[in-house]
Amino acid sequence: MDAPPKTVDLRGEFESSGVREVLEELDNDMIGLAPVKSRIREAAAQLLVEKARKTLGLTHLTPTLHMSFTGNPGTGKTTVALKMAGLLKRLGYVRKGHLVSVTRDDLVGQYIGHTAPKTKEVLKRAMGGVLFIDEAYYLYRPDNERDYGQEAIEILLQIMENNRDDLVVILAGYADRMDTFFNANPGFRSRIAHHIDFPDYTDAELLAITEHMMAEQNYRATDDARTAFGEYIGLRRAQPHFANARSIRNAFDRARLRQANRLFAAAEGPLDAEALSTLVEADVRASRVFSGGLDSRTAEMEGKK
Repeated sequence: MDAPPKTVDLRGEFESSGVREVLEELDNDMIGLAPVKSRIREAAAQLLVEKARKTLGLTHLTPTLHMSFTGNPGTGKTTVALKMAGLLKRLGYVRKGHLVSVTRDDLVGQYIGHTAPKTKEVLKRAMGGVLFIDEAYYLYRPDNERDYGQEAIEILLQIMENNRDDLVVILAGYADRMDTFFNANPGFRSRIAHHIDFPDYTDAELLAITEHMMAEQNYRATDDARTAFGEYIGLRRAQPHFANARSIRNAFDRARLRQANRLFAAAEGPLDAEALSTLVEADVRASRVFSGGLDSRTAEMEGKK
């Protein structure tokens, strides 16, 4: 057997592993989230060091990589989980690097004998990657003695402990509800190594996100439309079920719908690319948010996740 090397070039490992690319994608693709990005970099550094220790033949244990992502809807938890899966794959901590995103309904059955096979099937699909459980606290319903969520919890805890070298589980949801969930299920808290809180976006960050979305789809806003988007953000934030970037994406989609109807109604001849790509003030201010209203179904769906 060959003797282990005497030194390891951490910077070289950082460059050759592809971790730099993942962290750059995180910075470039996601606006704001400075504390989240800092925690991900710290985790990456720890994993690089653990990998180096293994290379040198030093005593090491497979690090516990299960995580908790807490924050309000639309703060990027699922997207960061996807980036984390890619990072873990590049460092060799998971085989495939894919993300399986589920909720309670994917894990818990409605009758006796239904939950175990559902949960095990999800775990089978997630092996070698990351299992992201959104609104994880809904697995636990102590007020309903006929609920089968506890069965799913017990299976998850066993797999998280025994298969931690082949599966990373990320639990996500509102911070206060996750605290209650962990207090009621201490087995989860003891298996979670990284607790990362996702802050709400500022108004300026949400406006930057709006412009990023428009640029990705070859749209632009006039100065008046941009001002209207800024006002929309402040008004929408004060209303129920605000969902950060998700609410802004929906506002952008509705502005595009109004633009399409405006162009179709007024079109009397050929339209150029600029006309098809420009959002004007009226496309934004037609929203009922400016008059204090809000489509209740839209608000409800925005606040779901």
